Amino acid sequence: MLTLVAGSSGLIGRALVPELRAAGHDVRRLVRREPAADDEIGWDPPSGSIASGAFDGVDAVINLCGAPVQGKWTAEQKQRMRDSRIEPARTLAEAVAEHGVPTLINASSVSFYGNVGDTAADESSGPGGGFLAQMVIDWETATKAAQDAGGRVALLRTGLVLTPDTGLIGVLRPMVRLGLGGRFGDGRQYIAWISVDDEVAAMRFVLEHPDLSGPINLCAPEPVTNAAFTRTVGRALGRPAFLPMPKAVVRFALGEAADELALNSLRVVPQVLNDAGFTFRHTELDHALADIL
Repeated sequence: MLTLVAGSSGLIGRALVPELRAAGHDVRRLVRREPAADDEIGWDPPSGSIASGAFDGVDAVINLCGAPVQGKWTAEQKQRMRDSRIEPARTLAEAVAEHGVPTLINASSVSFYGNVGDTAADESSGPGGGFLAQMVIDWETATKAAQDAGGRVALLRTGLVLTPDTGLIGVLRPMVRLGLGGRFGDGRQYIAWISVDDEVAAMRFVLEHPDLSGPINLCAPEPVTNAAFTRTVGRALGRPAFLPMPKAVVRFALGEAADELALNSLRVVPQVLNDAGFTFRHTELDHALADIL
């Protein structure tokens, strides 16, 4: 298929583009700077401007745009997080509808479900509360034009993507090497995780299965508690991770973002992928970390 990818320079995009090309798909990339390669096409999401001919012959658009959510949030950062997701999604959905592109695959997040505690959430579960959950609701709603036009729209609700030096692993690695990096709070909150290999394989799977649409959770079948996660990271790095970080310390370090990024429980399962027959390479956290680290 001829696939147009937005956000190809990000963590997932850098892994996805070569995966698609290795599978025989033709990939073009939307870039916000002046195009510098034959496969690059210029666009400007805030203005809704996309270079002429960008959608000629395109079978699917994959939107991976979104600024990082880590760190201590400011009002300016929160607005940037929203704008970097909602504006590109709306611009691409309207273009998909206008040009009759059959498929839009839009990045999303398991943060949609909010704090679910010990209850397993799947794609039939409703939204939670909080800043991130509302951002995801608005992010997914921004694809409405493509849905209204009758196209296939897949909303990929991704969990924590495990890579060697980024995200939570990047934060924990130096802490564990210092003997820190223990559980956050009581450690009973769940983490929905997925290896980067399974993330891009699942995206390709969704692209190649035209019957898959709507919300699709991209996370491993077995979410783990924060305590189990930090212990497993410690074992993988050959260092104990036994000094916990009390909730008060987490909230001091992260401010408003503490609960939603570190203390909320996201026990999320990939029911749609399981039912569709997708095979995960990494179903157990220790095996995933052994490969990654």
